[in-house]
Amino acid sequence: MDYKTVSAAPEWIKSSKIYIFIIFAFLILFPENIFAGNDAQGISWIFLTINCLGGLALFLYGMEIMSDSLKKSAGSKMKDILSKVTQNRFSALLAGIFITATIQSSSATTAILISLVQAELIKFTQTLGVILGADIGTTITVQLIAFKFSEYLYGIIALGFILKILGKKDHIKNIGAIMLGFGLLFLGMKTMSGTMAPLQQLPIITETLKTLSNPILGILAGTFITAIIQASGAFMGIIILLAGQGVINLEIAIPLMFGANIGTCITAGLASIGTSREAKRVAIAHAIFKIAGVAIFYFFIPQFIDLIRYLSAQFNFSIERDIANAHTIFNVALAFIFIFFTGAFAWVVNKILPYKKEEKVLDLRTQYLDDKVLNTPTVALQLARKEISRMADLLEVMLSESIILFTKKGEMKDKLYPELSLIEGLDRRENLIDFLEDETGKYLNKIGQQTITPAQFDETSGMRTILRKTERIGDIIHRHILFLYYEKQKLKYDFSPDGKKELLEFNQKICEQLNRLQRAFAQTDPGEAKRITTEDQKYCLLSSKIEQQHKDRVLKGIQESKETHEIHWKLLDAMKRINRHTCEIADVILSANW
Repeated sequence: MDYKTVSAAPEWIKSSKIYIFIIFAFLILFPENIFAGNDAQGISWIFLTINCLGGLALFLYGMEIMSDSLKKSAGSKMKDILSKVTQNRFSALLAGIFITATIQSSSATTAILISLVQAELIKFTQTLGVILGADIGTTITVQLIAFKFSEYLYGIIALGFILKILGKKDHIKNIGAIMLGFGLLFLGMKTMSGTMAPLQQLPIITETLKTLSNPILGILAGTFITAIIQASGAFMGIIILLAGQGVINLEIAIPLMFGANIGTCITAGLASIGTSREAKRVAIAHAIFKIAGVAIFYFFIPQFIDLIRYLSAQFNFSIERDIANAHTIFNVALAFIFIFFTGAFAWVVNKILPYKKEEKVLDLRTQYLDDKVLNTPTVALQLARKEISRMADLLEVMLSESIILFTKKGEMKDKLYPELSLIEGLDRRENLIDFLEDETGKYLNKIGQQTITPAQFDETSGMRTILRKTERIGDIIHRHILFLYYEKQKLKYDFSPDGKKELLEFNQKICEQLNRLQRAFAQTDPGEAKRITTEDQKYCLLSSKIEQQHKDRVLKGIQESKETHEIHWKLLDAMKRINRHTCEIADVILSANW
């Protein structure tokens, strides 16, 4: 079976913003010449625009191929890294470097962190080290861009294509795809480089760029452009390309680089829209790190430029490497300065966006699913698992509440939402479970449309099975147990004291099973799933004991037991069926080896 699919449309739409921006830039700068032939300098603006857009398309497509292939290769490791990210700030820093080097976007890493915090898989304070690591990881791509591979370019593309097409094993195909994307990236750079070379002769270009020698204007321009295109790596590539053609120097490039670092925060800001306050703090922290870093370096721009030129003279670097090195030094310096003050940064962010109790209601809405991380299936699967964990939690509340109907009299209120009656609470939870089953199923289908590994394919299939069984447990509680309550209301007798005590005890045991199921999902803990299966035999013996004790009371002629026999028997059977479904779900978890 082929697990690879075409990338989702939103990625193409996002890339199209860059094309639109460049087209408008040329229209604004050169409105009278854009559709004319060659101008006084002999430049054909039509071909310049077409070649520039074509080169940029190759650059972005190559980066996308590399990113998808790297994610597929490192997908299994990503899950382990994310699970260990909470150990300490330094391991979080390393995790941020690895993840961002894999997906080649610090903004995407921050968006992933926002989703994980929203899903309550990690806390906001645990993301600060990852954010700083992400800023270092994103410099790797820029460093690669600064190297010149022109002599080997077509060989890399050819070899990558051969491995991708003819490779028999997945890891060989992935290596080929990485090489192919790498080659296309540099082919795009080469195309744009040749196209932009004449721009250094244009007075309008040189005069415009002179204004950017003012560091504040340069920072603002870099921030604005990166915020529009939402791709700091692409903008850094353009800066390096312009510098290589002699269009700009370090005095212009470095402020633009500072601005690119601030502008990249816009993606995380957009990703945080509609999330919890805790998740929004991740985006705020990302912005504060960048703005604070640029503010510190702003006062030392001349000295910073002198440092870069000194290193360049010592190691004979090109200006392209100078800009890439400046970008790396800036982000590494920020990480190693701020990593010791993450507690202070967390305090500042909490002051900006104070904690506020967020009431969890029973409205028909998902709490964790996030389409923005679908192109990172490892994370998307964790969010789907968290939503299923929420369903298990709802089921536990429903089952523990349902037994109250049989053991108490008078008006009964929902224990979490006193404004609702107990039955209204059951109705709403059942509707919510049906809704979540449908939405999570759709989300799993979307994950399946991404580039996923065979193990991830099996995991999505297992989750669909679990969704069906979870929904069946909800039906048993809402349809069968609630129906039995209405039937019992017609009787003149209550359960016997011993019978009531036994039903309460068994209900509590099955609730514990559902609680273990919730933890198995929330903590990705197969140990909890194993315990469900080991406890099953004990509960089977307990149910047999309860059945026998009830039979004994009926045979002894105890009136309550005789009159409520059918209800008692069916209620016990309903709870046994719930336990059976819970065990089947645990078996799916164990067989999937999550």
